[in-house]
Amino acid sequence: MPSKMHIPIRKAPKPPRNETFSNNIHTRPLNPHAFRFVINEPKKCEEVPPFLVILISTTHKEFDARQAIRETWGDEGSFGDVRIVTLFLLGRNTDAILNQMVEQESQIFHDIVVEDFVDSYHNLTLKTMMGMRWVATYCPKAQYILKTDSDIFVNMDNLIYKLLKPTTKPRRRYFTGYVINGGPIRDMRSKWYMPRDLYPDSKYPPFCSGTGYVFSADVAELIFKTSLHTRLIHLEDVYVGLCLRKLGVHPYQNSGFNHWKMAYSLCRYRRVFTVHQISPEEMHRIWNDMSSKKHLRC
Repeated sequence: MPSKMHIPIRKAPKPPRNETFSNNIHTRPLNPHAFRFVINEPKKCEEVPPFLVILISTTHKEFDARQAIRETWGDEGSFGDVRIVTLFLLGRNTDAILNQMVEQESQIFHDIVVEDFVDSYHNLTLKTMMGMRWVATYCPKAQYILKTDSDIFVNMDNLIYKLLKPTTKPRRRYFTGYVINGGPIRDMRSKWYMPRDLYPDSKYPPFCSGTGYVFSADVAELIFKTSLHTRLIHLEDVYVGLCLRKLGVHPYQNSGFNHWKMAYSLCRYRRVFTVHQISPEEMHRIWNDMSSKKHLRC
């Protein structure tokens, strides 16, 4: 009679990584961020964790801007040994045809992430939190994140080699951009109007202009988790500043992040990281000029 079969004791499998980061039962989230991904690219970082993830806040109609970025500074293949992932962030549009067009664009380029909140200026904070959530869930081993907008020109050579320096030890709890020390605008006609009942204080914590800021990837998960317990406000850059204050992370001032329009000159653009209000046509022109004149000294 054969002896009893020996069944090895198997360790219980680890529970799967929860996409929405379940929170401590005792603290009910103020903002559960319970939106589903309508379009997602969960495998973007699977093979090799990227050095830099670029999160670009965009709107449905900005097809030309996205295409210009893909063909210029956001081209994932232009830095050889330095791996870059470029992602465009969107909500859902109220126009079904625009949603369909973005869906088709996503099937071609695989660089779009959409959650099912309404895409609007008022929901920009949700868009940024979606980006933080995406990095924390699908790309936690990335080293740095750049969050920017689709009308920004980014001097990638400067950003990668002068600021982030791939050969140096990656920073932790790092956050930098154009730091603004301001307070709420109480004028109801202003785009940046902040009602007193939503934000009673007279000063905002230091925050980086939303036109472009860079942070180490560990900060993405910290901000996302903090946001679940931080009252939402629609000014996304101020909101990120509120989360950073709770985390005790101080944003570093870097005047190379330009949050305004700057007349083009090769030498001027070589000195900065970002320039604001650049049209798709200008983006191509600047990129071609800077690429073809690398040998010229300033």
